[in-house]
Amino acid sequence: MRALGIVLAGGNNSRMDLLSQKRAIGAMPMAGSYRAIDFTLSNMTNSHIQKVAVLTQYNAWSLNEHLSSSKWWDFGRKQGGLYVFTPSITSDNGFWYRGTADAIAQNISFLKKSHEPYVIITSGDGIYKLDYNKVLEEHVESGADMTIVCKEMPEGTDVSAYGVVTADDFGRITDFQEKPVNSESRLVSTGIYVIRRRLLIQLIENCVAEDQYDIVSDIIIRNKNNRKFNVFKLDSYWRNVASVDNYYAANMDFLKPEVFDFFFKQYPDVYSKVEDLPPAKYNPGSEIRNSLISSGCIINGYVENSVVFKQAYIGNNVKIKNSIILNDVYIGDGAVIENCIVESHSTINPGDKLGGEEKVTIVNEKNFRYGI
Repeated sequence: MRALGIVLAGGNNSRMDLLSQKRAIGAMPMAGSYRAIDFTLSNMTNSHIQKVAVLTQYNAWSLNEHLSSSKWWDFGRKQGGLYVFTPSITSDNGFWYRGTADAIAQNISFLKKSHEPYVIITSGDGIYKLDYNKVLEEHVESGADMTIVCKEMPEGTDVSAYGVVTADDFGRITDFQEKPVNSESRLVSTGIYVIRRRLLIQLIENCVAEDQYDIVSDIIIRNKNNRKFNVFKLDSYWRNVASVDNYYAANMDFLKPEVFDFFFKQYPDVYSKVEDLPPAKYNPGSEIRNSLISSGCIINGYVENSVVFKQAYIGNNVKIKNSIILNDVYIGDGAVIENCIVESHSTINPGDKLGGEEKVTIVNEKNFRYGI
């Protein structure tokens, strides 16, 4: 493959509220049995990119543990492989990553020692399928300095949380606004970039020399008029999980047959770290409607329009609707949960009534499980 991959998975995000207090965004559980970063890593290996670096920082323990073996994404190889880089104190640097450009700058030796002519830069919070070879081919044919993968959002979408792009009829970017309050364009950046390796090194070193640290503001926006930045339009499913509402909506999307089929029944596959767990057990009296139930669960109650992650226990006469139940949750008899995200390892007392409002409620109950 003519490209190497860089996955930016180190940032903190206050829009994830309690969900990001114990894990990195890339480690967020998705679709019952996956993590958010699995989709990016699967795209990398399915595109035959053999060398990938994941740059982690904030709350990186669970993400690093998830990436502890590269074999799940077929990166266990002599040449190339999966590299995980965290900030380190050196004789000439005592900083954590101060931005996306600085994260690459602190690991610039990885780029300089590589021989691949191109670099695919992605984030670790995108849920999508994409053959990066198609982007690379279009990038080379167009002669662009950088190609940015963009998605046309549906009418009425609030784009104020995205980088909004304006492009001409030839696909060249004429304007890039980061999180604009008002915008007529609905074309947003997905945080996926293709660039020549030597040019990336040059741009990153220029940023460092001027104490600039961000790819979007200090490379893209700053150079949009004097360099050729092009758009590659993604015409399939894409959503990032950078907020509570987006995370909830992304998991609920997997309950739609067309989305589930696209990711898990159509080639290429999505890969993840596999745990040796028994299949879900449905006891007499349980009832499941339009839900995803993961391995290791024991179900005694009623579950509708919900995603239940691994090793959850749902007691008798429990009613769960429109909710996300994360890993290793215990729900006592008679509890009612609606429109909630229940944090992993939570214990819900018998008879508790949680949620029910239109707004999604995050539940983080650390009750003493064995005293129930």
